[in-house]
Amino acid sequence: MTVKLTPYITLEGRVKEAIQFYEQAIDAEILSMVTYGEMPDMPNTFTDDLRSLVAHAKLKVGVTELMFSDAPGGSPIENGKRVTICITTNDVEKSKRIYEALRQEGQVNMPFREEPFSPGFGDVTDKFGVTFQIYTELEH
Repeated sequence: MTVKLTPYITLEGRVKEAIQFYEQAIDAEILSMVTYGEMPDMPNTFTDDLRSLVAHAKLKVGVTELMFSDAPGGSPIENGKRVTICITTNDVEKSKRIYEALRQEGQVNMPFREEPFSPGFGDVTDKFGVTFQIYTELEH
């Protein structure tokens, strides 16, 4: 079983621009990218502009990774939420245990559940005000 920590950057509608910048500046390579429009169950209220925003992207930089998403609707990002820490495991039960432990006396930002980009994902701010995204990535 593996566990790794990855910086997760949330921007206000500028992820595609940031990815292009990081491709040039630090030789980043796109590993995956999903827009809100490609996600199932997106509200019909999402305009084409909102659908084109990035829901989840993963870049490889050297031997490490960066993850990105646009704030849905281009909404302002709260203090402390622009850069979070993504904890990745290759086991849904391990991810769920980490999520449950971190949420004790903390705040659930997104319940732990299956998402189109992960079989087990959740977002929680712990009792110290540190926000973690718990991400499960099964090896193919």
